[in-house]
Amino acid sequence: MSSLKDPDGKASFAETAMRLGGKTEEEARRTGAVDTADDQVESLFAPQYKTVNSPVHRAVWENHVPLDLFTPPKLEADALNLPALRDSLEVLRKHKKAGTMLDANDKISEKVIEDLGKVGYWGLLIDKKYGGQGLTIRQFMTFLAQVATIEPMVAGLASVHGCIGAVDPASTFGNEEQRARFLPKLASGEAISAFALTEPCAGSDLTALRTTATLSGDHYLINGEKLFITNAVAGRTVGIVCLIDGKPAALIADLPKQENEHFQFIPYGLHAVKHAWNQGLRFKDFKVPKENLLVPALGDGLTVAYHGLNLGRLALCTVASATMKAMLANLLPWAHFRETYGQAIESRELVKRRIGRTAALIAGAEALVAWGSWLLDQGYRGELECVIAKIFGSEAQKEVAIEYFMKTHGGRSFLKGHLFGDNLHDFLAPCIYEGEGEILGMAFFKSLAKQHGVTFFEPVGKALARNNMKTLNPANPLDVWKLRNELIPYTFWYIGKFLAAADKQTVTGLSPVLQNHVDFALSMLQESPFELTQNMVKHQLKLADRQCRIAEMSQRIQDTIVILVTCLWAHQGGDPVIQGATDILCQDLRRKLTGERPTDRYFRQVSKLADLIIEKGYPGMSDIPQADILFSYAKKAPTKEPILVQ
Repeated sequence: MSSLKDPDGKASFAETAMRLGGKTEEEARRTGAVDTADDQVESLFAPQYKTVNSPVHRAVWENHVPLDLFTPPKLEADALNLPALRDSLEVLRKHKKAGTMLDANDKISEKVIEDLGKVGYWGLLIDKKYGGQGLTIRQFMTFLAQVATIEPMVAGLASVHGCIGAVDPASTFGNEEQRARFLPKLASGEAISAFALTEPCAGSDLTALRTTATLSGDHYLINGEKLFITNAVAGRTVGIVCLIDGKPAALIADLPKQENEHFQFIPYGLHAVKHAWNQGLRFKDFKVPKENLLVPALGDGLTVAYHGLNLGRLALCTVASATMKAMLANLLPWAHFRETYGQAIESRELVKRRIGRTAALIAGAEALVAWGSWLLDQGYRGELECVIAKIFGSEAQKEVAIEYFMKTHGGRSFLKGHLFGDNLHDFLAPCIYEGEGEILGMAFFKSLAKQHGVTFFEPVGKALARNNMKTLNPANPLDVWKLRNELIPYTFWYIGKFLAAADKQTVTGLSPVLQNHVDFALSMLQESPFELTQNMVKHQLKLADRQCRIAEMSQRIQDTIVILVTCLWAHQGGDPVIQGATDILCQDLRRKLTGERPTDRYFRQVSKLADLIIEKGYPGMSDIPQADILFSYAKKAPTKEPILVQ
């Protein structure tokens, strides 16, 4: 492993940087382990689909943004016209209408789960060879949005089961015997699944795992605790990440039908995901057949865990888009019904802005899902792209819930039976799921800057160690001379980037309004490498400690990508409401990036968009059920009695 005494060792970039930056041996080792797991996941993908060749990475570091990789084609008209999908929606509508969606514990009922299994719902992402439906990721995500408008938790369970539960680990890392043994049961719903990764001391820091598995004869004996495990139910199947001989490993286990001395649930009150079982798991010499160990061709248990996260992040954005659409569908009737001073509040500019802004955020989330799922289907790893979708979707849902839905409904928001009051925690929790937003934003920056750092800054760091220098002072000629061999490649890169021509690209048929936003995004992306590299030069090996700066730079690039993706997606669809919503979203993001204030013209535009939505609705919203207006009141004629003021 690399160290100050061995600066040219084979440690990962992160580990080398941490060691050279004066971090402890333990922190450097753990950071290196995560970095290694990331490299191992990368190794699963063909060269053209790795992160360094992803659309976002190329858009930032190359001189010409590959717009074709930001333009997903339209989904074929009959892509969702499949029996399993139609029947699943029918099952959900039937239970919703009958009031049988939830059981006595307020959880999705076993009857619903069983009925969905009969029509193929749990096998959507499983190959037909093993009894599944074999959907593409884009088909799955698009359909998941439809499910979420009926019952978000059922969509969430499909994500847990198919994206981060046992389905993806078995499909991707299982051998043929394991796939043949596990996947048919996972497809039929006989064994819907969960994934047990988080522990009391291991959340964002996955290197803090303590649960162990020790081989004893034909079984592994698992000891330890897992926390915050959605779909933790007796008799279900769970993927468990634990330590075997000190190294992370992944096992697939069937939980017993009831608790015993070797296995217990850890119950706790949890406000979020309240319609699904979320519990801790305690293992004491819990037996799992040794044949259930997943052995990736490269990597270990962290590789297994990391692989499914991108699907889960994209599914989170999918459900968020549907949830925001449901909020908009329930905001419009209230805005029409509620009057102030004799006028419906839908006529008020402030409420119109809320309607328009909600539509804008829905458009952004839908665009990111269409784009991200298309890329995954093409074979891309999609790490950077799915992180953007997760962060945008979760933050947008929070904004719509608090700033627009709650504030427009006022005190009624907190009534039992109100969409907001009954689901507040589920609207907020996605900001934490699949990686807390700002922490994930720093991981985004790390992946984006990694190759640049390895190519230009790691040699400088190692040269500093060889010369017993703590930092490089670019203004000191002696420092520059000592590191001249390492600095020359960087200098040529910088000059080449500085002299590159402006990236001007015209999209055929794109409206002037959206083209203007695309031009802005291209300009921002061409400037972004300078900001990134200048901060790497300024902070050098201490950059990892500048978490706020990293998060801020990361968010600026994410916002720029959202502008680009949403414009190109809206152009493909051609819907005037979506194009109007996209314009509003892009204006909002541009002001965030430039610090400008909204103009009166902007306020007129967002009001005009709201009027269009009030008249025609938002695409795909017509089938969403609308809840009753709670504490409604009869509209009375104005009284002729004098108003007494005390």
